[in-house]
Amino acid sequence: MSTMTKRRYSYVFLLPAAIIYFVFFLLPTVLSFFFSMTRWTLTDWDFIGFDNYITFFSETALSIGFRNTLIFAVVTCGLKVLLGLLLGTLLTSSIIFKSYLRSVIFFPTLLSTIAVGITFSTMMHPSQGLINISLAALGLNGPDWLGNVKIALLSVALVDVWKGVGIATVIFIAGITAIPQEYYEALKIDGGNAYDGFRHITIPLSRPAMNTVIILAFIGGLRTFDLIWAMTKGGPGFTTDLIASIIYKQYQAGFYGLATAGNVILFIGVSLLAFPLYRFLTRSEVDQ
Repeated sequence: MSTMTKRRYSYVFLLPAAIIYFVFFLLPTVLSFFFSMTRWTLTDWDFIGFDNYITFFSETALSIGFRNTLIFAVVTCGLKVLLGLLLGTLLTSSIIFKSYLRSVIFFPTLLSTIAVGITFSTMMHPSQGLINISLAALGLNGPDWLGNVKIALLSVALVDVWKGVGIATVIFIAGITAIPQEYYEALKIDGGNAYDGFRHITIPLSRPAMNTVIILAFIGGLRTFDLIWAMTKGGPGFTTDLIASIIYKQYQAGFYGLATAGNVILFIGVSLLAFPLYRFLTRSEVDQ
C-alpha cells in the first residue's frame, strides 16, 4: 500500500469526527457571530450591525453582572482548590473508611444542579428552612440567606462549592497518588513531620492537578447559570445576576439577537480570562 493510499485511508476514519465537529461546534459558532448582528426570530431576520452589542453594553444591570460573575468565579474557584487539596490529602492518607468517604465527597457531583438549587433554596428559607431552624435550636438567629443583598451571592457560591468540590477532590487524589512515596520516606528519615510533607512535597508536586482544578473551576464559575436561576433568578434585585442570567432574561423577553450578542460577549470574555490564566499556570508549572 502506497503512502498516498495510507494517508487517504486514515482520512476516512477522521471524516466522521470532522463532520460532527463542524456540525455541532464550528457551524453554530459562526452562525452565533452572524445572528448576534441581526434582529431575528424563528422565521425571519434583519441585519443591524453592532446595534445589539451597543444595546447590551448599555444595560443598567450589565456592570453588576460583570462584577458578580468575577466575584462568583473567584470565590468558588478558590474554595474548590483549597477544600479539594485538603480533602484530597486527607483521603490519600491512611484513615479508615477511606473509600466510603471518597464516595460521600463525590456524591453531590452526581446530583442535578436544578434539584440541588431547589433543595437548598428551601433549606435556606429565613423562617421555615432547615438551616435556620437548626441554628435556632442552638440559640442562634440565622440570616435571610437568599434575601439579604449582602450575602445572597455568597450563599449561592457556597452551594456551588458543595456540589463541585467532589470533582476537585478526585483530581487532587489522582495527582497526590502519583507522587512517589520515596519522597515522603526520605523526609521522615530527615526528621520531617506530616506538615513538612504537605508543604514541601504534596503542594509542589500536585501542581499539575491544582492547575487543572483552577482552570475548570474558574471557567465553570464564569459560565454558571442553572444554579443561580434555580435559587434566586438573579434576585433580590440584581444582587445575584450573572452574565449568563442576564442573557437568559433577554431570551425570555424575546430579544433573541440581543441575547445572542450577549452569548458572544460571554464567550469572548471567558476566552480572554481563561487563556492567559492557562498560559500563566502552565508556564509557572514548567518553571518549577
